[in-house]
Amino acid sequence: AIRLSPAARSLFDEPLAIAVQGLGPRQQVTLRASLRDETGELFQASARYRAGDDGQLDLARCPALPGGSFSGLEPMGLLWALRPQKPFWRLVKRDVQSPFLLQLEVLEGHGERPGRLLAQAQHERAFLRDGVRRVPVREGRIRATLFLPP
Repeated sequence: AIRLSPAARSLFDEPLAIAVQGLGPRQQVTLRASLRDETGELFQASARYRAGDDGQLDLARCPALPGGSFSGLEPMGLLWALRPQKPFWRLVKRDVQSPFLLQLEVLEGHGERPGRLLAQAQHERAFLRDGVRRVPVREGRIRATLFLPP
């Protein structure tokens, strides 16, 4: 099972803690993150890990092994390493009122074609805290948006 903190939703600039429970001792797995931008373009990142002796994998304590999108101790690596399928495409958010939907998967083993799916989870990465009001501003030639806290 994938354990996320915060569990279902977080702000885009907040840390997201990712952990996996229920693996075999020292089991090798590949974690894959993906999301689609507002145009439908796919962004993905993956990392290879080895669970601890207790079958637990906490990205804040376990370094990613070489061979994925990044390596080393990078708790948020699956998010900052997201790359587009189309060359030179950028992850841009135009409508801040809707969140990005992040998909996380745990796959068995390492290699070019990881094995079977062991666990999956979804997480919303929002841009506005609950209760924030968005007010368009139009005055003469000025065009802006005012964001008011609750």
